[in-house]
Amino acid sequence: MKFISINYIRLIFIPLLAMLLVSCVSDPTKSDDASADRTMEIYDIDSDIEDDFNTALSHLKSAEYDSAIKILEQIISVESRVPAPFINLGMAYDLKGDAKLAEKYLLEAVNIDLAQPVANNKLGLLYRKQGRFDDARKAYSNALTRNPEYLPVIKNLGILCELYIRDYPCAMKQYEDYQNLQPDDKTMKIWITDLSRRMGK
Repeated sequence: MKFISINYIRLIFIPLLAMLLVSCVSDPTKSDDASADRTMEIYDIDSDIEDDFNTALSHLKSAEYDSAIKILEQIISVESRVPAPFINLGMAYDLKGDAKLAEKYLLEAVNIDLAQPVANNKLGLLYRKQGRFDDARKAYSNALTRNPEYLPVIKNLGILCELYIRDYPCAMKQYEDYQNLQPDDKTMKIWITDLSRRMGK
């Protein structure tokens, strides 16, 4: 059985002053691909909000979730154009065990950017824990529409397809896509071999 640990959730360390909405991203494990088709929209964010955002991230890193939530909620009351504060609110509530509020804020982020990869990945994990497998698959698929090389989503969709909904062709595609992007990943090679055996290949 293969499970992704969700105890460690990477926070979004993106300065709000330079927040970007990216229509197409390159492989996150490599340097930026000069040929990647990128459409950026830069928001002029007040420096005080940026400082508050960085303070909230510090609280999240220290597991001071209530303090982070208070600051992030103040931020979105005056700046609601960018997804990062909503994503971090969703993560904070998830870490506190409040799935309802976690979903609410992650969905707010997705409403701003339907294909936002981090928000959709976290939604997928949240829905998977709740047994909402169709919703999880939809979230992962939304992310991949504009971020086809985002490794966490590729792996988590593969795990969902293999272990939870038994869609082995879907799982194999994700694992092979992952291996193509990370050819030296020994664990993925084992997963592919194991799944191939069970598929009778």
